[in-house]
Amino acid sequence: MVVKTISAALLGIDATPVYCETAISPGCRIMIIGLPDAAVKESRDRMESALREVGMRVPRKQIIINLAPADVRKEGSLYDVPIAVAVLAAGELIPTDMLNDYMLVGELSLDGRVKPVRGCLPYSILARQMGLKGIIVPRENAREAAVVNNLDVLVADHLKQIIDFLCGKGDLEKVEINTREMFANAERTFSGDFSDVKGQESVKRAFAIAASGGHNLIMVGPPGAGKSMMAKCLPSILPPLSLSEALETTKIHSVAGLRSEHGLITQRPFRAPHHTISGVALIGGGVNPMPGEVSLSHNGVLYLDELPEFNRTVLEVLRQPLEDRQITIARAKNTVTYPSSMMLVASMNPCPCGYYNHPTHECTCNESQVRKYLGRISGPLLDRIDLQVEIRPLSFEELSRTRVAEPSSAIRERVVRARQIQEERYRDVSGIHCNAQMTPALLRQHCVLDDRSLKMLQNAMTKLDLSARAYDRILRVARTIADYEGSAGITSAHIAEAISYRNLDRNSWGQG
Repeated sequence: MVVKTISAALLGIDATPVYCETAISPGCRIMIIGLPDAAVKESRDRMESALREVGMRVPRKQIIINLAPADVRKEGSLYDVPIAVAVLAAGELIPTDMLNDYMLVGELSLDGRVKPVRGCLPYSILARQMGLKGIIVPRENAREAAVVNNLDVLVADHLKQIIDFLCGKGDLEKVEINTREMFANAERTFSGDFSDVKGQESVKRAFAIAASGGHNLIMVGPPGAGKSMMAKCLPSILPPLSLSEALETTKIHSVAGLRSEHGLITQRPFRAPHHTISGVALIGGGVNPMPGEVSLSHNGVLYLDELPEFNRTVLEVLRQPLEDRQITIARAKNTVTYPSSMMLVASMNPCPCGYYNHPTHECTCNESQVRKYLGRISGPLLDRIDLQVEIRPLSFEELSRTRVAEPSSAIRERVVRARQIQEERYRDVSGIHCNAQMTPALLRQHCVLDDRSLKMLQNAMTKLDLSARAYDRILRVARTIADYEGSAGITSAHIAEAISYRNLDRNSWGQG
């Protein structure tokens, strides 16, 4: 008799069905086929030990376990539970009545306990799409899986509980979550607040504009000027996640094996990898492709501190995700695409010693060293950064002021208003939520300039030798500045401010 249990496999951030087909015939061996990796092949030993713990044994016959479809690579330990159940059912040790109603995922320990796996949210979404009654998951994955409504999410701590449930001897605990209520009432705390940042009002404004339009930003300044501190304050002024954004962000983290305490990620991610990170860790990939830091910061912020210290080849792989807002990883056997619509925030010193253009501290670098240091970042990558802000060190008088600066909550109100204007503007355009995502057609429609603004922009393009991409970036930033100030049209003042954020012009930087 051939018995089938239902499980799943990950393809990118989505899941595809996998059926554990099991047949028993005369003989004495266990075979797992269907393109399994080493972890799947080891399921046999974990299953045998776990079944002994619950007082059962694997039938001493030839058992063939086919993980269909056979052309999809099966990875990880999530097939332990569906394989064990399929073997018992094929050996007529448990009934098969409910096997077609539930998806099974979970790793087995040697004593029969059910351990967590990654990707439970995509599995739950797939189970609902397949019209299944429910999904049986480990306890640690329950809240994440229960984010999906109209699906019974049943919790199993031990293999014995699953066997009793399928035999009609007991019920499994059902976990239910009111996703909208939980999302609305979720506590959102931030590690930094702009009220703690003294001075730097122009830089704070740049951060507010970047947050309003979803723009990339880089800060250039000496050590101790507050670059890292302000970057960590950025999440406190970003608009809140929508429920759809939260679900998509949670899916990516689930695939990467990062579980949220509440099951659903309710705050925009803030990822800050070290400059020794590899290209694969940043972008994603590997033999079995996994999302990298770029995708883990989707709908949030990717902060790269000391940008020139990153390996140049690592930085260059950022070009596609910054432009396309997704990253495609191609391998010989499959191709996966991960979303990567994030804000890139970077910081750097202006030169190797860190004191170029410092008002009081003498710089020990010559002009060639300053330009070579900036040259570690390619022109095409800098072109993709909308706001390039130079930070000056604070004087003693500014540092010693006791007046509390404007809090993040006040800045956030203006940012949210600007985002609401953009949401209304692009409500009929699929996939566009903020000005940074504008297509060339939308630029022509919503960034109309008067003669004075056009002349100003033409002069800047000529004098600064800016690229066509920089031209588009200036228009996007100017549109955001207008939205931030509640202006229906773009004025010459908005264009002038947008141009002022191109501080890292390569023809002038480092020249006296």
